[in-house]
Amino acid sequence: MRHFQFTLLFFLITLFFSCEQKEEKVEEAPTESFRNEVAATEVRVATAEVKSFDYLINATGKLEAASQVTAVIEQAGFLIELNVKEGQSVSKGDVIARLDPTEAQLRLDKAQISLRNANAEYESMKMGYETIFSSGDEDRKQTIDEQLKAKSGLFMAEVELKEAQLNRDRCELKAPISGKIADLKFKEGSLVGASQELCEIMGSSQLILKVKVLESDISLISPNQKAEVYAVSDSQNAIDGRVIGINPKVDENGLVQVSISISSRKNLLPGMNARAIIRAPQSNSLVVPKDALVYRSGRAVVFSIENDESKWNYVEVGKDNGEEVEILDGVDAGSTVITSNNLQLAHQAPVQIVKE
Repeated sequence: MRHFQFTLLFFLITLFFSCEQKEEKVEEAPTESFRNEVAATEVRVATAEVKSFDYLINATGKLEAASQVTAVIEQAGFLIELNVKEGQSVSKGDVIARLDPTEAQLRLDKAQISLRNANAEYESMKMGYETIFSSGDEDRKQTIDEQLKAKSGLFMAEVELKEAQLNRDRCELKAPISGKIADLKFKEGSLVGASQELCEIMGSSQLILKVKVLESDISLISPNQKAEVYAVSDSQNAIDGRVIGINPKVDENGLVQVSISISSRKNLLPGMNARAIIRAPQSNSLVVPKDALVYRSGRAVVFSIENDESKWNYVEVGKDNGEEVEILDGVDAGSTVITSNNLQLAHQAPVQIVKE
């Protein structure tokens, strides 16, 4: 029995020392060995640079004619002649429509007769003042002359003649600007009222794109600033544009209207939808490629490289132009930042730079 107890005790002591030696071996294993067993992640890199940074302001709007005028019929009458159709080009001063002039011509004839009668009355009255008109007293002569014209009705007859001539001229509607006819509202033979719109005349020389810009971006825009315009009908080709006006008023949606003139109107028409990209250069900005930026738990992160390992950097992001991002804080200028395979990258992970 004693022999059995001694054997059992010896076995337990041997087992205890054996386990202790194994634990010591595990503890003595270097942690670096695990890191060396992990393959380095291949990454592409770029340099965080301080340079001029083009912030891009995107906005949409509609094309308008630089000059657009409504042709208005100024008096009532029958439209006896219509010389234009929609889409037709006209030059400034061209007669585009005529009203029946019969009534206006009668009023003009009556006004001419009234003027002749008033003039005859004036000359007759003037004979009674021959002595004064033959004298050298110019002030006296002018005073008497004005009195006689007033009494004879000559002044009023002259005004009525001008008014009748104006009404007669209004029977012809002339193009106030050169351009193309749009939105023609009447046909030949129509009875029209005074002050009714006949058509729109769209200036053919230039188009303007009017867009709405966020009030937070308006401080970055100034007259003569460059812009790129993309029409919906040809979204692949950019048209050079330039800012020509900024409305000094913010609307109820927090937007400001900006007008952009465009250099070409080939295949473009007023009313077309278009998109504008306004370039707002920012000097001395710390910039990294947009691919260097990732988000972890809602926070912006940029990985840099130190000693062939990735370094996790929380950053404060500024403006973004679609290709590059402005970094306000978190990364130093000249840092090598990772631009690929960084979505699942960990802090202090081994990395290997891949050459292009």
